[in-house]
Amino acid sequence: MYGISVQAKVARHITAGLVLASSLLLLAAHPVFAASQGLKYFTNTQLVNQDGEVFRFYDDILKGKVVAINFMYTSCEDSCPLETAKLRQVNSLLGDHVGKNVHMYSISIDPDRDTPAVLKDYKKKFNIGSNWQFLTGTQKDIDLIRKKLGMYASGETELSSHNINFIMGNESMGQWIRRTPFDVPESLVSVLLGRLQKHSLLATGAKPNYTSAQSIAAPTEGSDLFLTRCTACHTIGQGDAIGPDLLGVTNSRDPQWLKRWLKEPNVMLNEKDPLAISLYNRYNQVQMPNQKLYDEDIVSLINYMAAESRKVFSGLEKPVQSVSGLQHKAHH
Repeated sequence: MYGISVQAKVARHITAGLVLASSLLLLAAHPVFAASQGLKYFTNTQLVNQDGEVFRFYDDILKGKVVAINFMYTSCEDSCPLETAKLRQVNSLLGDHVGKNVHMYSISIDPDRDTPAVLKDYKKKFNIGSNWQFLTGTQKDIDLIRKKLGMYASGETELSSHNINFIMGNESMGQWIRRTPFDVPESLVSVLLGRLQKHSLLATGAKPNYTSAQSIAAPTEGSDLFLTRCTACHTIGQGDAIGPDLLGVTNSRDPQWLKRWLKEPNVMLNEKDPLAISLYNRYNQVQMPNQKLYDEDIVSLINYMAAESRKVFSGLEKPVQSVSGLQHKAHH
């Protein structure tokens, strides 16, 4: 199972309203200024995609487009694999809009290792389509781009401390929004197809009356962890996704092995644990991140997966699924 790195457990309990408010951050430069300056502000430094094609940063990537840009590196053992998986959900929900009304770019911050061939292999592991570009370049140029987008932290001492937020924007409108890629995918899609478009591409029409809405049970610690961190790669009873179907995993795996796998998967892979290596090879060698979970988090996740599996086996509830395979209907 995959997850994100966290610095403090309390960050997970911020209310949805505060998350939304804090995530609507503009570029370090005033957006209207950035829009009016265009090429003079953003520069036209060159990047190369996974196929060896050259892109000029302003003319080819930003100019006149709605974009979603994140920074990552392929050898990352914690946040980047899940970040890619979460954005894959966004990509899937956008459907035919990708490459037409919204343009997605992932830029490596480790260009010495992340050659076009390495990026192409990384895309293949995640089964990412051609309309989402993975880019590399010189370290100097990539650092400059990050600074222009307000995504460079001067205190970074190593790759793993890079800013994992991503930026969405419309260069011609001067609108830029920084969000966490671990946000609810539908929320990110609504920004990309609604707020950042000159004319919203979201579906319109009558909405159901709120009185017809079904009540939703309050989330538990385990369900919150699973739904926000795991469904990008896993289902419970819906079959394999990026990672394995977790239906019955609490019964099929040794409890101590499962606890350790959730706690330090990268260590187990480095130790050549046979089962860990088998899973790694079976699922396209996608690195399961070390999500730095607390022991109580692991217990909550295991209890939740066990409870959900029992519900599926008893036929009382539909399986918990990833949205990575869902397609968002295009509205033209």
